[in-house]
Formats: sequence, C-alpha cells, structure tokens
Amino acid sequence: MGHDLTGLAGTSPILCFSHLRWNFVFQRPQHLLRRAARSRDVYFFEEPVFEQGVQPRLEKTLSPERVRVLTPVLPAGINAPQITSALRMLVDRLVASIESGPPLLWYYTPMALPFSRHLNAALRVYDNMDELSAFNGAHPRMIAMERELFRKVDVVFTGGQSLYESKRKRHPNVHAFPSSIDVPHFAGARRGETVEPDDQRSIGAPRIGFFGVIDERMDLDLVRRAAALRPDWHFVMIGPVVKIDPASLPQAPNLHWLGSKSYAELPSYLRGWDAGFMPFALNEATRFISPTKTPEFLAAGLPVVSTPIRDVIRPYGELGLVEIGATADEVVERIEMLLARPKEEWLKKVDRHLAGMSWDATWAAMGELMQKAAPRQPHSLPVTAEETLHV
Repeated sequence: MGHDLTGLAGTSPILCFSHLRWNFVFQRPQHLLRRAARSRDVYFFEEPVFEQGVQPRLEKTLSPERVRVLTPVLPAGINAPQITSALRMLVDRLVASIESGPPLLWYYTPMALPFSRHLNAALRVYDNMDELSAFNGAHPRMIAMERELFRKVDVVFTGGQSLYESKRKRHPNVHAFPSSIDVPHFAGARRGETVEPDDQRSIGAPRIGFFGVIDERMDLDLVRRAAALRPDWHFVMIGPVVKIDPASLPQAPNLHWLGSKSYAELPSYLRGWDAGFMPFALNEATRFISPTKTPEFLAAGLPVVSTPIRDVIRPYGELGLVEIGATADEVVERIEMLLARPKEEWLKKVDRHLAGMSWDATWAAMGELMQKAAPRQPHSLPVTAEETLHV
C-alpha cells in the first residue's frame, strides 16, 4: 500500500484550512500533513491574527516537516465582511502563485468556506476531527457552514467512530479514521532513552499524569477530588490552558500544572509517571472525541484510567487496555489497582493491539480513498446566492 495518491489528485499541492495553529499542540493535522509533505507541497492556512495599522498579508514559514505555514495578518478593528474579503484576496493570491495546478483543498473547519468556496480544486476533503459546533466560542453559523461543506466535498474522514456514526448519513462517502499512533516516538518512554526533565525531577511518587489541551473538556472538579482523596499521589498536568480561566485550575500541594511541552519532550515526562489519567468531562464538547493520547499512553507503556468517553470505552475499555472510572472514587480505585498490578501480560495485549496502528497506515488508507474520490478534471462548484453572504 503506497503512502500517497497517484493520478490527478496525487500531483496536486494540498491547501489546508485549519482552526488550529501548526505550532500549537502536535496532533492529527500535524501527523497527517507532515506525511503528505514528503511527496508534495503542503500549505497550512491558519486563522488570522490582527495587528494595528497593517495591510493584509500572509506570514510564511517553513516547518521542520516542510509544511508551508501561512498566517494571515489583518488590520485590527475590521468587521466580518472585511475579514472575509481580505482572506479571499490572500487565498486568491496564494493559489495564483501555485504553478502545479489546482490544489487539493483539505478542510479542518467549515468556517473557511466564505473565502474558499469559489476555488477550483483537484479534490475537496473534510477531515472532521471534532464536533466543533459543541466547543466553547463556536461560531453561531458553524452548523450551517458544515452543512454546506458536506455538500461540496468529495470525501469525508472522521476523527473517531462516534463521530462517524453521527455523520455517516450526511454524505455518501464518509470514512472513520480514529486517532492513530507514532509507536516508536512514545516507546522511547519504555526504553529509558530520555532524561528526567528539570521541572519534574523534584516531584514525588507515585506520579499520575495527563498531557493535552486543558480546556472545557477537562473535568476540573474530578481532578480536584481525586487529588484530595490521595494527597500522597502527585498529579502531573501538562498542556496549554485554553478558553478557560487559569485561575479556575484547582490548586493543591500534590497538583502540578507544568504548562505546555513540545511533542518531542513528551516521552521524557511520561517515562517518569506511574499511571495516566484522562479526566474528560462528560459534556457536548466531549461527546464525539477520540483522544489521540489514548494510544500514546499505551505505547509509552503507561496504564491509564479514563472517564467514560465512548471512543475510549470502544475499543480500549472493552479490550481491557484502559480502565474506566466515572467518579473520583472510581478513578482512585482503578489507579490503585493499576499501581499494584503486574504489567507484563497487559503490555503484551497493548502491543498486539498497537501493532496494527500507525499514522503511516492511516495516511495510506486515506490516500486510496482520495484517489477513488478524485474527479477526472479539477472542478469548481456553483455558488448559490445564499452562499455569497458574508458570515
């Protein structure tokens, strides 16, 4: 199985529209597009930043993975129609500068449609990694924009099984691609190839760890209660705090909020943990999530307890690879069991499961589906009067 497309879409550069920044947290877009960049040009178009007294421009950087990261810089204070017009101008200039033909348009957010719906495309892909309409601060027209995006794209990928089940009837070509894993990267935590980080070295044991974005999807009260139930355990919490007040984070002598760490640094932290903890709240924002960190914990050899997220229960909980706890008492009970349990047989089960998973395999399978979906000629779609409205 090849790792890229052939034919029309296979020679096309990818123009990705994302609500996430390339240099934020290393997750699904980075895993997939860094693989795409091995054999084609990839342009990653981020959400704009605003500055006083500037003319609209694109700041361009080349990532270590050879992805061209494009950040629109717009004048502060302009209104929504002006933002859309400026972004459309910048996108048009970008596409005009690409000499290898119409791009493959890859969407992570429907909110890019107002300034991209008019473009000719070799193929249109929606990688629906989250239910964005359920997140704090979601645009009021997110649902309407996604409805339009489903009408326009050639193929849809979903970030998990639950999201697939929610979206599969909305498009004739929808495929589930749950979070995958870079096993060699996280297995470094098992092999002892890393040095204990300075800000973790003085933290006592046992250590119970979390890594990821800290936002409305985290059950902060569960974290507080679990830490209070076991003051002799140390809870190490890694990740940026987004969309919630940092002052709302529970504080205790055994709670350690260490801030953001790079993807490269994560194995060195996980190596020093005794168990993993995924304290997701049960709310609309987590209803369809498929946490990438689930297989990453496992690849690092860390037993882990999660709240009852559907895409963690299926398959990880059902296979006995992850323990599930809904309350602080249940979480603490499961962690106590994990700390006392020999790991050898569990690790064998983990490795058998992970053996069939990799981001390389995911990208290759996506490539085959895109090849089948690609039209014979680059195509543009008619824009209705309703769709010309600014959002």
